Amino acid sequence: MTDEVTGRRRPGRPAQISRDRIVEAVSLAENVDTLTMRELAASLDVSHGALYRWVKNRDELFDLVSEVVVERVLLRADAGDSDSRAWLTRLGWAMHDEFLALPGYATHLSRPHEHNAHSADRLRDAVGAVLRRSGVTAEMAEHSWQIFITCVIGWLAATENPLRLGADASRFDLFLDTLLRGLPAREPGAARP
Repeated sequence: MTDEVTGRRRPGRPAQISRDRIVEAVSLAENVDTLTMRELAASLDVSHGALYRWVKNRDELFDLVSEVVVERVLLRADAGDSDSRAWLTRLGWAMHDEFLALPGYATHLSRPHEHNAHSADRLRDAVGAVLRRSGVTAEMAEHSWQIFITCVIGWLAATENPLRLGADASRFDLFLDTLLRGLPAREPGAARP
């Protein structure tokens, strides 16, 4: 490791941290939402100071995790037929698998807080583009995005925190199919009662 300004070698070991290692360590945590930076540094076998060189706080940690997760989700959604329903189905399942692989992540996202704008924007732009290519107006594509993301994250958060609303476990395949049959959003046929 060298200092870019002086060109001298800095003391210490070479970096052992990468964003993929950080996300992998986060996935091994019992609950992302309660994970401390010290616990994460210990699981990475680095000092908490070394971790803070990568992410300055928990918000930056969630931003980093979100960037990696969104990259993975979009790669999976883009692998296949470009039909909007097929694409949204792959996106929904990719979110299901990637979000639930990080215990507490969907719950964290479901609560009101400042989200990583870049990651959320990438998802929103991708959904909007797919819907607009299929003939949906920009306005209805935006409404469809809001419906899709709030419903999927809400369902995933409920899965992480079971509400026990019935005898059987909720099935994501039924949820996603029902949600997608209602998308894209359309103007209501009747005025509000």
